[in-house]
Amino acid sequence: MSSTQYLQLAALFLGFTLLEFLLGRAKGFKASAADNVLDLVGFGLLAAVSQPLVFWMVAKLGLALAPGYQNALHELPWAAGFALFLVGDDMLQYWWHRWSHKPLLWPLHRAHHSAQYMSARIIYRNNFFYYIGMPAIWVSGLLVYLGLGHVYMVYIVLKLAVITGAHSAVRWDEPLYRIKALRPLMWLVQRTISTPATHFAHHAMSNADGIGHYTGNYGNLLFFWDILFGSAHITQQYPREIGLRDDQLFGKEKWWIELFYPIFRSQRQHTALTPGGKPYDHPGDLLPAKTASGQPARHQETSA
Repeated sequence: MSSTQYLQLAALFLGFTLLEFLLGRAKGFKASAADNVLDLVGFGLLAAVSQPLVFWMVAKLGLALAPGYQNALHELPWAAGFALFLVGDDMLQYWWHRWSHKPLLWPLHRAHHSAQYMSARIIYRNNFFYYIGMPAIWVSGLLVYLGLGHVYMVYIVLKLAVITGAHSAVRWDEPLYRIKALRPLMWLVQRTISTPATHFAHHAMSNADGIGHYTGNYGNLLFFWDILFGSAHITQQYPREIGLRDDQLFGKEKWWIELFYPIFRSQRQHTALTPGGKPYDHPGDLLPAKTASGQPARHQETSA
């Protein structure tokens, strides 16, 4: 990405984060020192290492294997190039995200859900290898190599604006649902892009209240993929609890294990961060389990 893009993305991130503090939403954060490290280092690793590394590798491979195709799509109509990113990046990321909620890839994504709060600061809170292996980043690098870098500059800023807004504690959509004249527009908006209401549901600790939906709502820029592929759950409410039940019961994983598994592995009871390990899933298996504070646990389903 260009320096201009980095400035635009930094402005989005800092703008939403500042609003969270100005509106008093940051007071509800249950962030520990380890959470602060995960949020900051996760953001830095993607922006400074993972994405630049993947784009550099794609360019090197392209020049070595197909030098004649560099900038081959540069004259493609802008709208067509944008559509290629929607499919090759955003739809592919939808499927990567959906697959990441299955046992094989879940250890690379669980850090994103271990935050017990929603905030703009958690958008890149993932295991280092989650982004290195993400097919969408490789396809974006290929499209840039093929000459669509000018389209990507607009696309990625728009996408990050939506994703940051969907994670932010500002909950920009909340007051708009109460305006009767906007109901038709908000009906369309919720079915087109990710909003706080739909994405907070994805981060819910439980599905039991009918609001949480950690088994769906995987969309990033476009929520339309959830509509199309049958994983959507739409309400105009927000779940009461965010995070992972197994963290609540057994204590949080170490931040370096969450960021760099499988290089580092967990020794915690009921964990996904060790080969063959499983997170807390079935309430009857653990009675009478206790929370990290030593109090008896209220057994509910978990987002792990």
